[in-house]
This record gives sequence, structure tokens and C-alpha cells, in this order.
Amino acid sequence: MEYRDALDFLDGYVNLEATAGRIHGLSLEAIRDLVGSMGDPQVDLAAIHVTGTNGKGSVVAMISALLAAAGLRVGSYTSPHVDTIRERLKISGEMIGEEDFADLVADLARYAGTLDERPSYFELLTAAAFLWFSNEAVDAAVVEVGLLGRFDATNVIEPAVSVITNIGFDHTDGEGDWRRAIAGEKAGIIERGRPLVLGDTSVDLLDIFVAEGPDPLFVRGTDFGVSSSSPAVAGQVVDLFGPFGRHNEVYISLHGIHQADNAAVAVTAVEAMLGTALGDDVVSEAFADLSFPGRLEVVSNRPLVVLDAAHNPEAARSLVDTVSDVFPVARRILVIGMLGPREPGLVVAELARLAPELVVAFTAPSQRAIPADELELACRQQGLDVETAPDVTEAVRRATALADEDDLVLVTGSFYGLSGARSAVEGLIRSDFGEFEG
Repeated sequence: MEYRDALDFLDGYVNLEATAGRIHGLSLEAIRDLVGSMGDPQVDLAAIHVTGTNGKGSVVAMISALLAAAGLRVGSYTSPHVDTIRERLKISGEMIGEEDFADLVADLARYAGTLDERPSYFELLTAAAFLWFSNEAVDAAVVEVGLLGRFDATNVIEPAVSVITNIGFDHTDGEGDWRRAIAGEKAGIIERGRPLVLGDTSVDLLDIFVAEGPDPLFVRGTDFGVSSSSPAVAGQVVDLFGPFGRHNEVYISLHGIHQADNAAVAVTAVEAMLGTALGDDVVSEAFADLSFPGRLEVVSNRPLVVLDAAHNPEAARSLVDTVSDVFPVARRILVIGMLGPREPGLVVAELARLAPELVVAFTAPSQRAIPADELELACRQQGLDVETAPDVTEAVRRATALADEDDLVLVTGSFYGLSGARSAVEGLIRSDFGEFEG
């Protein structure tokens, strides 16, 4: 099987990411049958399992970096991807090669062909990650939940440590006691009798997590956290405390207090897995050169063009706070594309605090995209000057054409569209459009 054939094979299966959700029939039976036919490769993995409304990807990357700095060979599985599906599967920070991916999918095809129930796209990818990590005999695996937790395909693993970053408003209709409902679904990844690292500090939700029987339970703000944070060049310096000790004056090459909180979660998760404190040199090495695609990613300096996948109110709030602190610019121009079923008005209300000169709304490249005219209406309801574009490429061109070299163009709302935005900026740089500087 060639790489293109592998992509075509996966595209032949229902992609619940691209429709209404990723929970396959509110059951784990399909993924259990699939990994069972493969000999249950996930059983071989010493895993850290990560869920939460926001911060999952950052925490997975931080945990992976810490484990690698400690000398372990680490596999990581994340979603969604920005540029290529291969981003989801990494060992030692390197994504799987095209040939290896094709071989892996060829194996999957043989296993999937023996099943009574047809798996989904995400279930196939999840099984592929487990099989690859097992075949490659990684020392540890860091696995990100696709959606919620209890019925997510990744929940067939039996993790050494479970991590819940936070509970926020996402993938919900917002009716009833949605926070407790979401917390209950995310709590489904907790392995009874094993550590849980809980980044959410809501006292009223604590009973939900306790009921799942983690041992021990580490709660941010009580058992671990950030005791201080101060800005630094291209990042921040933080003091972290936790059940295994302190790490003072740690440089993190990321902006925002939310990333300091994520760092505290990551350190605690790794130390809980290893059962001992990490050396300060390990922590410093892991955090000194972090960068995540689609998270405050700078793709041009003049004008300043930043990509960030903030897609719900909490993420948008953190983005606005960080941008306001980190990027003192003359004007801000916003480019936004979003996916349903989220309520765009809640996200736009947060982004409006940036007081953008203009918003350019586009329809994201997904079946779940919120039409640009709906985003336009949400922006107008916030009193924002807004226009629409048919796609992200045109949206970026319009925004950057208006921007002076000291302005900020911020592209946000979803991971879907960031790849196109990056390509659009790269094209403008190559064409010497205006005064563009990469």
C-alpha cells in the first residue's frame, strides 16, 4: 500500500470528527473488537491518558518532552492535525513517516476486514497508534482523548496516570447542568486505584472525580500548581510546586498563565508516573524550546501574523489575555472561521475584547463549518466591523492587505483553516506582497 492509498482507505470510513461528533455509538465495542483482533497492543503501553476542554495538546506535548528529557523513548497520539494526518502519531517528537504510515494502515485494513462492526476513522487511527507504539516498543505513550473521554476510542487503554486539564463549555448544548455532565464524561478515563492529575479547581465538581476511585488524586492549586510567573523574552519564568517537590525559576518558551498551569499539570503527571521528582535539569531541558503549531504560532513578523486554534469561550478568553500582554501592536485585525455545533456568539464576545479594527470571517474547510455569514452576524452583534471571505486564503489576503507592518493579524476559531492560513502567508512572503517579512 502506498501513502496515497492509505489516506484513501481511511477516507472510506465514517469520519465522526467531520460530522457531529466523535463518539462512536456511545460504545467502545467497535474499538475493542478492532484492537482485540490485533492482539490488544495497548496492553503493552505504559501510558498517560489526557483529557480536558482546553490544554490537552499542550499538556501532551509537555509530558512527552519531559519523558524524553528523562531519557525515555516516547510515543504520542494527538488530534486533530493541522497540516498532515501524520502529525497525530509521533515517537520522540518525530511524526511517523509516509512509508511507515502506509504499512501501518495496510495492517489495519487486514484486521478491519475481519470485524462484524465497521470501525470509524478515529477508531482506526487510534488502533494504528497503539499498534505502532507496541511494535516500536516505546518506553511510554502519551495519549490525548479525541472527545470527552468515557466513550472515546482511546479509552481502551489502562493508563498508569490519568490527566484532566479542565472542564469548560465545549461540545455541549449548554442546557441543564452541563458542567457536571461534561465532568462525568471526562471522569470516565480515570483508572481506579491509579493517579489522577486534576487541573480543574472547581470544588463543586470534585465529588465526580473522587467517585471514580483514583489513588492518589492531585488537585491543582492544592497539591500542585504555579507559585509565581513573570514574563521573559519569548516566554516566561515560573516557580512550580507539587507533591514530589519544587522546581524554581523554570523558563518556559510559551506565553500565558494558562501555559504555566499546563506545565504544572505536566510535571505532576510525569512525576506521578515515575514515582519520584524530576531533576531540575530535566524540567529545564524539556520546557526551554517548546512550540506548538496553531497555538500562538507566529508565521510572519511584518505584519505580525499569529495563528491560534482557540475554539471555545475559555480558550478565546486565554488567547485574548495573552495577546493583550504579549503583543503590544498598533492595530489588531481578526480572521475567524469556526465549526459547529459551537455557539459562535460566545467565542466572538471574548474576542471582541481585543477591539479589532476589522474582522474577516470565512467558512472553514469542514462539513461542520459555521457559514461565514453566521459569523458575520455574531460579530455585528458585538458592534464589530466585519466582512466575509469565501475561504481562509482570501480572508488572510484581505487582512494582511489592510495591515501595516506594526499591526497584528490574528487567525483563530478552529484548527481547521490554520494550514490554509499558513500556506497563504507563505505564498505572500514568496511573492513579496507588500512589506511582508517572514
